[in-house]
Amino acid sequence: MRSMKGEVVLNIPALKAWEMYRDNEVMSKVNPDMLAGAEYLQGDGNPGSLRLLRLGPAVREYVKESTEHIEEVKAGRSVTYRVVSGELRDMYDPYRVTFTFSPMPGNETNKCIVEWKAEFEPRSPGTPPPVQAKDAALGFIKSFDEFQVCR
Repeated sequence: MRSMKGEVVLNIPALKAWEMYRDNEVMSKVNPDMLAGAEYLQGDGNPGSLRLLRLGPAVREYVKESTEHIEEVKAGRSVTYRVVSGELRDMYDPYRVTFTFSPMPGNETNKCIVEWKAEFEPRSPGTPPPVQAKDAALGFIKSFDEFQVCR
């Protein structure tokens, strides 16, 4: 299994970033150019839930939508999901992502580090690693800072 990871620093507490990520209404408003909508098709965000993400025009050429099967949740800390349908599933099988929200050491009450980690296996030898997916996911998460300021 191959893997890739990246991280961003946010100017908000880890718990706040976690709550934003888990709230479909907030996720749908953070950066509509990147994410047009999020909804739970089944469940409420706990393991076994299915979450549909409809991507916005800024990333639609790469991925239009993605359905995630939530596998593991560590409340206030991390969520792991496996993509079960959409363009990423067409390119990789499996494609599993973990988002981890950690307080920034030394500035725990004001900042956090959000890590994105993917485990994947390309369906065909010519399929490149999901660098665009990583950049889009981290770019979207970085939008949490600006959204929070505007609220």
